[in-house]
Amino acid sequence: MPYVIAVYDVNQKRTGRMLKLFRRYLTWVQNSVFEGDLTMAQLKQLQQEAESLMQDSDGVVFYQLRDERYSERIAIGVDKAERSRFL
Repeated sequence: MPYVIAVYDVNQKRTGRMLKLFRRYLTWVQNSVFEGDLTMAQLKQLQQEAESLMQDSDGVVFYQLRDERYSERIAIGVDKAERSRFL
């Protein structure tokens, strides 16, 4: 199961819909930044749903890591992520 970091940059009109979509799949870390474990099927579904909401000037980037253990996370300042989800 890959560990995913996702970021999006969309028009303000679509920010609320993107936020709701991504929070269904991942943990909200910062404005437009999400992370968490997903199955390949969940990742593909999220990508398809995000693409259906996007328009010409919008963008989404997915970083796929083999496992959270292979990443190092350093937060400075306010950390909105609820880490308890990963226990």
